[in-house]
Amino acid sequence: MAAYLQWRRFVFFDKELVKEPLGNDGAAPGAAPASGPSASKFLCLPPGITVCDSGRGSLVFGDMEGQIWFLPRSLQLTGFQAYKLRVTHLYQLKQHNILASVGEDEEGINPLVKIWNLEKRDGGNPLCTRIFPAIPGAEPTVVSCLTVHENLNFMAIGFTDGSVTLNKGDITRDRHSKTQILHKGNYPVTGLAFRQAGKTTHLFVVTTENVQSYIVSGKDYPRVELDTHGCGLRCSALSDPSQDLQFIVAGDECVYLYQPDERGPCFAFEGHKLIAHWFRGYLVIVSRDRKVSPKSEFTSRDSQSSDKQILNIYDLCNKFIAYSTVFEDVVDVLAEWGSLYVLTRDGRVHALQEKDTQTKLEMLFKKNLFEMAINLAKSQHLDSDGLAQIFMQYGDHLYSKGNHDGAVQQYIRTIGKLEPSYVIRKFLDAQRIHNLTAYLQTLHRQSLANADHTTLLLNCYTKLKDSSKLEEFIKTKSESEVHFDVETAIKVLRQAGYYSHALYLAENHAHHEWYLKIQLEDIKNYQEALRYIGKLPFEQAESNMKRYGKILMHHIPEQTTELLKGLCTDYRPNLEGRGDREAPGCRANSEEFIPIFANNPRELKAFLEHMSEVQPDSPQGIYDTLLELRLQNWAHEEEPQVKEKLHAEAISLLKSGRFCDVFDKALVLCQMHDFQDGVLYLYEQGKLFQQIMHYHMQHEQYRQVITVCERHGEQEPSLWEQALSYFARKEEDCKEYVAAVLKHIESKNLMPPLLVVQTLAHNSTATLSVIRDYLVQKLQKQSQQIAQDELRVRRYREETTRIRQEIQELKASPKIFQKTKCSICNSALELPSVHFLCGHSFHQHCFESYSESDADCPTCLPENRKVMDMIRAQEQKRDLHDQFQHQLKCSNDSFSVIADYFGRGVFNKLTLLTDPPTARLTASLEAGLQRDLLIHARRGT
Repeated sequence: MAAYLQWRRFVFFDKELVKEPLGNDGAAPGAAPASGPSASKFLCLPPGITVCDSGRGSLVFGDMEGQIWFLPRSLQLTGFQAYKLRVTHLYQLKQHNILASVGEDEEGINPLVKIWNLEKRDGGNPLCTRIFPAIPGAEPTVVSCLTVHENLNFMAIGFTDGSVTLNKGDITRDRHSKTQILHKGNYPVTGLAFRQAGKTTHLFVVTTENVQSYIVSGKDYPRVELDTHGCGLRCSALSDPSQDLQFIVAGDECVYLYQPDERGPCFAFEGHKLIAHWFRGYLVIVSRDRKVSPKSEFTSRDSQSSDKQILNIYDLCNKFIAYSTVFEDVVDVLAEWGSLYVLTRDGRVHALQEKDTQTKLEMLFKKNLFEMAINLAKSQHLDSDGLAQIFMQYGDHLYSKGNHDGAVQQYIRTIGKLEPSYVIRKFLDAQRIHNLTAYLQTLHRQSLANADHTTLLLNCYTKLKDSSKLEEFIKTKSESEVHFDVETAIKVLRQAGYYSHALYLAENHAHHEWYLKIQLEDIKNYQEALRYIGKLPFEQAESNMKRYGKILMHHIPEQTTELLKGLCTDYRPNLEGRGDREAPGCRANSEEFIPIFANNPRELKAFLEHMSEVQPDSPQGIYDTLLELRLQNWAHEEEPQVKEKLHAEAISLLKSGRFCDVFDKALVLCQMHDFQDGVLYLYEQGKLFQQIMHYHMQHEQYRQVITVCERHGEQEPSLWEQALSYFARKEEDCKEYVAAVLKHIESKNLMPPLLVVQTLAHNSTATLSVIRDYLVQKLQKQSQQIAQDELRVRRYREETTRIRQEIQELKASPKIFQKTKCSICNSALELPSVHFLCGHSFHQHCFESYSESDADCPTCLPENRKVMDMIRAQEQKRDLHDQFQHQLKCSNDSFSVIADYFGRGVFNKLTLLTDPPTARLTASLEAGLQRDLLIHARRGT
């Protein structure tokens, strides 16, 4: 039971008398019925009003004269004669323009029920669609109350003898309606109300002594006794959905609320209740202080007409009295057009207009009633921004009073609307860190925190040393439950020294870099860091090994090397010892990890050898580094056996064929480490025979010099000339080697004898006996060549003489053609035929078929053409020579002329493979001619 004496009273309604408008045209339909410039005097209703109701935009009144009056919003009162004697009850439906009334047309107890269709007219009056007697039987009784269901299928009438009749069916028609007695009792029925819940329809029945409900939508009408307390007439009402459509019974001691099957809460509102009404979430009670038995409502009402009556408007949800005022002799309370209208016995109508929500809230704020303001705002469905403003003001009020715990709870309710910095600044004091922590926790739970908020909250936890709260905050079950910036949290925890918590966040939220930073830089747990890298996906494992590989190699070289071997060959993440062997492996570029081994040559060698064996197609840098490492080890090794082994390994690596594309780099490495066998091997592979020769010459290895010439002299003949010059400069006895060189030079005709003699003239130990055999053989060959040339000259002269004789004979003597066969087809020669002076004869048709011109013999033409081409070439060359000499003499810059002819290839000698050795002499002569020309050009300039 709620004691209303503790409820606060407010003035949330404005009270004024309704004034009638000036003139007959009335006010606009949308204007409020309050006083204004158009109002003249107070509205006064006709005398004798006995019953009232409202709905469908009008206030409806019934009087003792049998008339029904309608007061619309325009305040133009209209009426019609509904009964001959009086109107006792009215019920205006809210969803239909139907009015049900009870009244009397004749003296005696014979009430009639009339159903009016206000939308239709009959002679200017509303159409009465149905009339029937209210009393179902023969016993006369007085109607005490009336109610109609909004679906027009139910109408209940209560009587003073305790009976209730139920009209089921279409109440507007006699044919479709059935009347029956629903309830009989010993106490007058004082109130009726229908309640619809889904498809079930309940009827509440209240008498002066009890409350009960019926289910009228089914058969048998089951009844439930709800209470043994009743109420007087007009002291019951049905609430709206905000109170779950509960039936309200206003007794003198308490106000009770009922569900169809049980009694609900009750409120101890004292005073003798006269009227109970429900209006927009408010319970309106009209009462007087003097307690009178409810039974006297039917007997002694007039005797109390001069008593003062109190109208209270209760807010049951928020537990306060919204308005309270005193009236004299209230007839009824009506609700229409969003306001309450109180009709008094003197015919006046008082309007109670509810203040707007903001005005009511400001009134509460002035009294610091923030809790009540919050409840009111919620019941008035104020938006979230408005509620947040109230919470902020409430929090500010509590904060100013020193109630920091209560203030932070209100500020928490503003999250999402109020800027967090407004609250945070208030609680930055160390003594209020608990309040700040609570606010920041809620801010994170609602996923509205930024990185700064996370930092501040974690600092609060660390200052409070509240490890349990800290763990609860960071150890969420899933990623979706994380309400903070993880990276920021890791930074703060690391800075505060909470390494285990930071590691937990980093591992669970895949912040691999932070996990490894903490393990390697703070905790120094290198084994765990390496194990963690081994669990990462390939891309992360590769990048982190590049970043932290040197640190790990310095502290745990063997384990790090093993991980790198796997990473560069066939990497699969090691998930708790169970690598996914079915998934395709990945491999990194092994060359990129070589710098990690800068200070670990032993591990580097193992890594490089592993890569070269397991993965032959490793990058070239692997083999370059391995070669350099083996050469370093060979150069610094002092034990002969080990040095020999290292020598063999280096040579084997060089011969592996991996250095063809990086020949220069491998050569530089071998030269840097003075690895001569490798240098010579690379020289030979690169066809650098001059360098091989130079190497042996530097080391005075005479036999090797000759060997190099013998092996590579065919590819590079100049080696023999270099060998001869080398031995010629030696003062020691090198006759054996000189003889071998001269023998090869003579056999291949590599040098002129004079040049050989000039070369050996610089050697004091080289006597004539050294080159005697060479000179003898050379002279013999030249003698043979001279004899051959003389023989050829003699043959050419004889041939020339013979040709001249033939020419002379052709010019002076007749030519007899005696050939009997065609020179082309070898058939017997027939006329017509063609004969040439050369002695060839042809059929005319054969000649015409094969000849290219009429003047040339087809048989001799190829040979003659060669001769003519040679003659033409000689003539062109002669002309070119004359032209060159002319330009050379006339030009101011003779050197430019020579350079131009050189560029055009005029002085180039085309050497054919069929040229005899003498061609070399001719070439040398032409070279001499060119030299003379250049000298002449210089002199000319």
